[in-house]
Amino acid sequence: MPIKIPNNLPAVKTLQSENIFVMTETRAISQDIRPLKILILNLMPKKIETETQLARVLGNTPLQVEMELIHTKSHLSKNVAEEHLLAFYKTFDDVKDKKFDGMIITGAPVEHMDFEEVEYWDELCEIMEWSKENVHSTFHICWGAQAGLYYHYGIPKKQVPEKLFGVFPHEVEYKQSILFRGFDDTFFVPQSRHTTVERADVEKVPQLKILASSKHTGIYAISSKNGRQIFITGHSEYDADTLKNEYLRDLSQGKPITKPVNYFENDDETKSPVVTWKAHANLLYSNWLNYFVYQSTPYDVQQVHDEK
Repeated sequence: MPIKIPNNLPAVKTLQSENIFVMTETRAISQDIRPLKILILNLMPKKIETETQLARVLGNTPLQVEMELIHTKSHLSKNVAEEHLLAFYKTFDDVKDKKFDGMIITGAPVEHMDFEEVEYWDELCEIMEWSKENVHSTFHICWGAQAGLYYHYGIPKKQVPEKLFGVFPHEVEYKQSILFRGFDDTFFVPQSRHTTVERADVEKVPQLKILASSKHTGIYAISSKNGRQIFITGHSEYDADTLKNEYLRDLSQGKPITKPVNYFENDDETKSPVVTWKAHANLLYSNWLNYFVYQSTPYDVQQVHDEK
């Protein structure tokens, strides 16, 4: 089944060129199918890049997915044209009276700030509180995961001595986790972060279960016991060149940065990156959509409610 996205979203051409089945709104309204309604709160500065990455992994499932994009009104993005936001994005005020099968909260480049110092923190807290009764399952990514763990469970983020930057091997800890059904014993995930959450802090919270981790980068995946909240510390959705572009950007700005590990062919930055995470990325999002959203969400999305 396809992913349903706005007619003229830039992602359409990109995904069609990759043979991902995209259905525009015009075509979708002619089908008598109730698609999964997935809300994406895009906090990343490069919004077109991020929305395309997420549309790619959400579109690679047998389910029809209707993607709706929102941005924060309390922060003005400087890296995307205002016309793009006006055409394809809404604010929380526009959607707060709706119900959604699933929601994704992306990462954001604000790790060095305390949560309360982030310009849109109060708005994000309002959205995360709203999600408890209006979203069936929420999928938090990277800083979004740290923000969610802090807001919902009081778990702090901690600075790491050196940026976790590269593609790292990970292992499934909880073998019965259906989020990782079909995964190999070892799988790779791109990481790009300066902060982490400590295992001891997570293990103090009985409502949470650690699902997967890395010996190199720590905890990777955490779930609430009912699956209504999923927290992912890495960036499985990243494109092949995302880490390369981050690396070259930091170099050009004179920031201290090392080459992303396990990334360039033969560790040679003049060569192309070797993609080792795409299959598991597709499976991760497919499993979330299937087992945590589609299999358990009410047929009538308006019946989504808090299940404490």
